[in-house]
Amino acid sequence: MNVDIKMVDLGKKHPGEQEYLQAVREVLESIEEVYNSNPQFEAAGIIDRIVEPDRILMFKVPWEDDQGIVHVNLGYRVQFNNAIGPYKGGLRFHPSVNLSILKFLGFEQIFKNALTTLPMGGAKGGSDFNPKGKSNSEIMRFAQSFMLELWKVIGPSTDVPAGDIGVGTREIGFLYGMYRKLARENTGVLTGKGINWGGSLIRPEATGFGCVYFAKEMLATKGESFEGKTVAVSGFGNVAWGAVSKINELGGKVVTLSGPDGYVHDPEGISGEKINYMLELRASNEDVIKPYSYDFNSAKFVPGKHPWEVECDIAMPCATENELNEEDAKTLIKNGCICVCEGANMPCTPEAIEAFQENKVLYAPGKAANAGGVATSGLEMSQNSMKLNWQRNEVDKRLHEIMENIHVACVEHGTEDDGYVNYVKGANIAGFMKVANAMLDQGVI
Repeated sequence: MNVDIKMVDLGKKHPGEQEYLQAVREVLESIEEVYNSNPQFEAAGIIDRIVEPDRILMFKVPWEDDQGIVHVNLGYRVQFNNAIGPYKGGLRFHPSVNLSILKFLGFEQIFKNALTTLPMGGAKGGSDFNPKGKSNSEIMRFAQSFMLELWKVIGPSTDVPAGDIGVGTREIGFLYGMYRKLARENTGVLTGKGINWGGSLIRPEATGFGCVYFAKEMLATKGESFEGKTVAVSGFGNVAWGAVSKINELGGKVVTLSGPDGYVHDPEGISGEKINYMLELRASNEDVIKPYSYDFNSAKFVPGKHPWEVECDIAMPCATENELNEEDAKTLIKNGCICVCEGANMPCTPEAIEAFQENKVLYAPGKAANAGGVATSGLEMSQNSMKLNWQRNEVDKRLHEIMENIHVACVEHGTEDDGYVNYVKGANIAGFMKVANAMLDQGVI
């Protein structure tokens, strides 16, 4: 396999899909050596098969607002690969949603899910619908219209969607209610459900918790810990909330949060009631972080920027893709940052990642570090299948073990001759080998 030739061919087939092509290139560059040393992969056309989705469902979603005006959004489900289990991946409701972003997310999900060792394939879906500023009734009508098409291609052993940006327990509830009515059954077809009707404890916090657990393992390779460390976090949604909560438990001090409007720097640390305030901000339907600085005098709001200029020991980008660029990376390195752990999907640009690796900064990609969310979704599926609920400490224990095992796999496949762990390479090879071998076992289908 020649990566450049593969990417030229793929770019011709999928012009303009930059996020998707970026994600594919990262994986192919990481696995090129191991792929070329296993000729059975080339003979079975594994790369050509794995980079293309099994199928894409695209549909219109008509819905009526509270004033009786009809709107039409686009809905998607990208089912990428189910060699090791039913398709699994979130639904995102956000104006930025397009096919390129969903294909990038679905492709990443293949390897992320494989790393958890749970039997889950990769998928992603969503809509360009924006739930911000909408009433509960409007969101319900949209979700019900969305499910009228989606329910035809999902099921507990076929495809199990979850939440993502813009899709929380409320949206999952409306979606599940419509699915239950259409399918005439109660199953674990969606994860992120309410705890009263099949959900799992710690699911909202799980991605953030898992990211911190992974960073904890990374730091331990250098004899370090979170104790006494200053941490810069971006975002203020579920992932950031979970990360901030767990960092405080482990003795770290979080000093930043961010939103589309800018970031806040709170040198006193974000703990106690400030963590609870994150929940209030998220529930306010206002996608901005600035109000934090009104309620806490210790914080300064910086408009229109990301928080990576703030001095920190650890950086955890937990907002969105490509939010941390090469200039940001160089600033973090200059300021003495020793660890960067991704809570979001692909938040660091390729140039930023290269800078971290050249300077031997501990760096973990989202497909490994933020797998805690889908891992806990997998645990929710297990609980649904067994018709029971585990206690909070049981779910947290299993999550912690999964993240530790993902770290072990990354170290095994990503340790370079000088001892530096290339977590990108390790995660991609570990995930790819599991899926590729399953595809070989099952023939060309």
